[in-house]
Amino acid sequence: MEQRVSLITLGVTDLDRARRFYEALGWRGQEVEETVFFQAGGLGLVLWGREKLARDSGHEAGTAGGFGGIVLAHNVRSRDEVDALLGQAERAGGRVTKPAAASPHGFYSGAFADPDGHPWEVAHNPGFPLAEDGTLTLPEFDTL
Repeated sequence: MEQRVSLITLGVTDLDRARRFYEALGWRGQEVEETVFFQAGGLGLVLWGREKLARDSGHEAGTAGGFGGIVLAHNVRSRDEVDALLGQAERAGGRVTKPAAASPHGFYSGAFADPDGHPWEVAHNPGFPLAEDGTLTLPEFDTL
């Protein structure tokens, strides 16, 4: 298997509300058959009804909002961008779950949850450089 993630699909309880939230963050979505697709750099972020996604993946839907063991991350180029994006998410209807703060490892981050409780970390990490197009390159950790 090649090391690649192509799509991330979030199960949502209200597709219109979820779409409005992400569009308020500046994302542009396309709706096709009750599914919203966003181009997110080199991968796609998809919003789909929670029940439909659970059924399609062979699971039961459960309740929205609990921690599911996955956190999405959005790296930015500065501390100011971290603060700005957390504020934008809150104004769009998200909930800041961790205010931005510096870590002992040299990065600055905070976190928010979208209206369905999907957690997002927003981070500025000088050790994870971003290309002009936003592509993240992991460092060679054994050389740090």
